[in-house]
Amino acid sequence: MKIKPVISEKSLNEAKSGKYTFLFPIKVTKPEIKKLVDQIFDVHVLTVKTITKKGGSRLTMLGKKQSIKSIKKAVVTLKEGEKIEIFDVKKEKSKKKK
Repeated sequence: MKIKPVISEKSLNEAKSGKYTFLFPIKVTKPEIKKLVDQIFDVHVLTVKTITKKGGSRLTMLGKKQSIKSIKKAVVTLKEGEKIEIFDVKKEKSKKKK
């Protein structure tokens, strides 16, 4: 099963407070999500909140129909003090030119 982390400005800000966002197939349940994240990242999940994005179809710029799959977005809260390395943002040192 594929787990895709959502890397956006909002999800990276939430990751600082221990909430991580992932995309899952539509049929995965909350207990399954908790078990998968526990096993893959070796962390302790406290809560799982899910949002279902409905699929459909749309027209491309060329006028062709494109189908969009339904997806489930899960926001996972971890035990205090634990983190997932994928969401760590390293600050780069800015070099000032004189």
